[in-house]
Amino acid sequence: MRRREFLASGLAASALVVARRAGDAQTAATASGTGGKARQYYELRKYFLQQGPQVQLTEKYVAGALIPALNRMGIAPVGAFSLSIGPETPMLYLLLPCPSLETLVNAELHLRTDQAFLAAADAFWNAPAGSPAFVRVESTLLIAFEGWPAATVPPATAQKGKRIFQLRTYESASYRDHVRKVAMFHAGEFEIFRKVGFWNVFFGDALIGPRLPQLTYMLSFADLNQLNDLWAAFRDDPEWKKLNTVPEFTFEPIVSNITNLVLTPAAYSQI
Repeated sequence: MRRREFLASGLAASALVVARRAGDAQTAATASGTGGKARQYYELRKYFLQQGPQVQLTEKYVAGALIPALNRMGIAPVGAFSLSIGPETPMLYLLLPCPSLETLVNAELHLRTDQAFLAAADAFWNAPAGSPAFVRVESTLLIAFEGWPAATVPPATAQKGKRIFQLRTYESASYRDHVRKVAMFHAGEFEIFRKVGFWNVFFGDALIGPRLPQLTYMLSFADLNQLNDLWAAFRDDPEWKKLNTVPEFTFEPIVSNITNLVLTPAAYSQI
C-alpha cells in the first residue's frame, strides 16, 4: 500500500474511533433538540505560506481545482479566508463542512481519481521541492454542536457584500471544564449572540487536532467596528451577565486559553 493511502486510511480509521468513543452526546448523527437535523463534521484546514508565488499558486489551486472537486463530493459550502489579524501571515484557512465523516476524511484519496481536479491542480500538486506550493498544512477535525448542527452562511455572502469573520478557539484545562463550556453555549450563549446581532457561522467540538480539549466557533460581521460594538453589547447583555454567574460555569475558570483571529473571505469563498 502506498504511504499516501496508508496515511489517509489511518486518519479515517482514527476519526471513526474517536467519534464512536466520544459518547452519544458527542457523536449522534442526529441529536435531540436539533429538529432532527444531522450534525455536520468540519475540517478546519490552514495552509502556511510564504509571501510571493506560493500565495498566488495556492489561491489559484483552491479556487479553480480544490473547491469544485470538494463540492462534487458533497463537501459544501467551502469557506476560504485569509488571516487578517493573527500571529502568522500569510495563511489561508479553509472550512470544509460535510454531513459524512467518511467522505470528509477520505477526500484526499478521492481527489486523485478526479480527472478534472488533477488537470486543474497540476501546477500545485506537482510543484518541485525547490519551489514548493506551500510550507505546511495543518487540520483540525470537529463535530458540530448539538445546538448548532450545521454551518450557516451570512446573507452578505450571496450578495458578495463586505464581511469579516472572527474565529475563536477555547482551550480548557480538563475535559470536565471543556464539557461545561460546551454546555454553556447550549444554556443560552447561542441565543444571546443572535439577539445582540452576531451572525453565527459554526460551532464545533474538536475530535482530532492540536491542543485538546478545545472548541472552535466562527462569527461574521460587516466590519471591525461592528465586531467591537456587538461584543460590547454582548458583555452588557443582562442574560449574559446572568449566565456568567451560574455556579456550574463559574466554580473555576473553564476556559484556560483563547485564540482570537480575524479573517477576510477570499473572492471565491462560499461562506
